[in-house]
Amino acid sequence: MSKSASSETVVENQKLLIIIPTYNEVDNIKPLIDVVFALNSPNRVMDILVVDDGSPDGTGVCVKDIQKKYPDNLYLLERTEKNGLADAYITGFKWGLERDYSLFLEMDADFSHNPKYVPEMLIAARDHDVIIGSRNIAGGKVKNWSFLRNFISKGGSLYSRIVLSCPVKDLTGGFNMWNRNALNTIMLDTIISKGFTFQIEMKYKAYKKGLRIKEIPIVFVDRVSGESKMDKRIFAEAFVSVWRLRKCMN
Repeated sequence: MSKSASSETVVENQKLLIIIPTYNEVDNIKPLIDVVFALNSPNRVMDILVVDDGSPDGTGVCVKDIQKKYPDNLYLLERTEKNGLADAYITGFKWGLERDYSLFLEMDADFSHNPKYVPEMLIAARDHDVIIGSRNIAGGKVKNWSFLRNFISKGGSLYSRIVLSCPVKDLTGGFNMWNRNALNTIMLDTIISKGFTFQIEMKYKAYKKGLRIKEIPIVFVDRVSGESKMDKRIFAEAFVSVWRLRKCMN
């Protein structure tokens, strides 16, 4: 069976919700939405939920305009405050769990996560609970990052793996697919992390609870438009938070 046929079989009778948190992504969001929806077919239907934290650049207004083109598949949650990545994803997950979605995908708004990997992730979701788009396994890599940023990212993942005794190679990556069972098992209301440490906590809890995890290689390309949300505080938070996670789960 061909890969394309397999991916459509995998999601037959299943609905995928792609959650895209945004803050000042007006230049990226429309092209990304168009690329994602180009992957839809009669047997593979994906919806998008944009969770916008009150972007002053008009991202929310832009999404409302795009909804006219995709009235049945594009949704928007507008929030008045910048509540952060973790809260945006948890809000999106809960929104989808209240409806009939069975698969959930985290995706950045800046094309760092190439939608072309979605069909492969759907294939893997046939017999796994968590699919991780991994930069740190064979075939995975990062483009357009400085040596220092790449070193810090890989070092952060390695540090977290050692502290938590967790075999997941890319603990900090944000291109992840979860099935409904995984999110219910992790229990979203127990998540304590804010910001990017949220990614570590979700994967660590998935591992500790015995969920079936698979990493597939991706090429992560740094944004070409807009401003990066990464700063030194994020790495400082992660350095401390992994010890708190270890204590909570042991």
